[in-house]
Amino acid sequence: MSEFLLTEVRGRVGFITLNRPKALNALNLDMVRGLTQVLLAWERDDAIVAVAIRGTSKQGNFGGFCAGGDIRYFHQAALGGDPSLEDFFTEEYALNHLIHCYPKPYVAFMDGIVMGGGMGISQGTRYRLVTDNTKMAMPETHIGLFPDVGGGYFLSRCPGRTGEWLALTGAVLGAAAAIELGLADYCLDATALESSWAGLGGVNSLDALQAWVKEFAVPPSAPSGLEREHIERVFSLPSAPAIVAALEATPDAWSQQTASTLRHRSPLMLHVVLEQVRRARTMDLADDLRMERDMVRHCFYTAHLGRSGAASETVEGIRALAVDKDHQPRWNPARVEDVAPEMVAPFFKSPWPATAHPLRDLT
Repeated sequence: MSEFLLTEVRGRVGFITLNRPKALNALNLDMVRGLTQVLLAWERDDAIVAVAIRGTSKQGNFGGFCAGGDIRYFHQAALGGDPSLEDFFTEEYALNHLIHCYPKPYVAFMDGIVMGGGMGISQGTRYRLVTDNTKMAMPETHIGLFPDVGGGYFLSRCPGRTGEWLALTGAVLGAAAAIELGLADYCLDATALESSWAGLGGVNSLDALQAWVKEFAVPPSAPSGLEREHIERVFSLPSAPAIVAALEATPDAWSQQTASTLRHRSPLMLHVVLEQVRRARTMDLADDLRMERDMVRHCFYTAHLGRSGAASETVEGIRALAVDKDHQPRWNPARVEDVAPEMVAPFFKSPWPATAHPLRDLT
């Protein structure tokens, strides 16, 4: 078990606490393995009727759920040729699948930052709980990556074209917006998190769990503020260049700000991500995760573009955001209009035969 995971059983509920607050509970390989180990153990334990997970922060037991995967590790591993990077993504995606298919109710306290890999360990849960402090996003295009951990699957199932909008821009959602888009189920009062977590220990049946939810659920304190009409009009367009052009041709503040955001994302990955979400809309979860496992391999070893290591979009994006922190990624190509179809299509070709795929056993 990882030193960054705290587990306990109270009554008939298993409790997991992500305990890496200095890194915003970013997941490393040991944490992925620890989560898998404990969930499999509790799945077989008839005394356990439900599982709950939360994240710690520098302020205490709540305030931050999980900021995603450990991108500094990704950077170091890619530059150093560390083979554990391959293990990380294979095992993380298998964990995501386990959570989506988990036979017992799984309660995720999605307080504070819930991004990337944090979405992967919460979106498949039966009770996704947010607060007015929740900041939810899939911001991977900001680092030259794509919304993985099943992101293609759950974003593509958001209403209308909101999945494309979230995937391309990495927009941050609050509680009301997350619930409106089907990425959360209930809102809790942030001041009641300790008492609700404590009260969960008294749950001994599915009926008691539902009663517990009704006791603590509250309406979000603010409206979603989503620009649904704008999103549908623009993000239904057929290509990333068409989306950017339409935004830049529209003078309202939302369109101009969204266009500016996209101009700062990886142009190559905007094309890849749009294709990902639209393919995933007709896929089941297992096939989506296999596709994403193929894609992430190509992100770090982009053989068809003659790139790997520091030359990859992903390593460059992480460098600019989290290593050198100059926030000036040198994207290649530099403009969304300069990305050719032959740069995009190979991301969706598996580097493995079906019989040897790392996630071939997912069903």
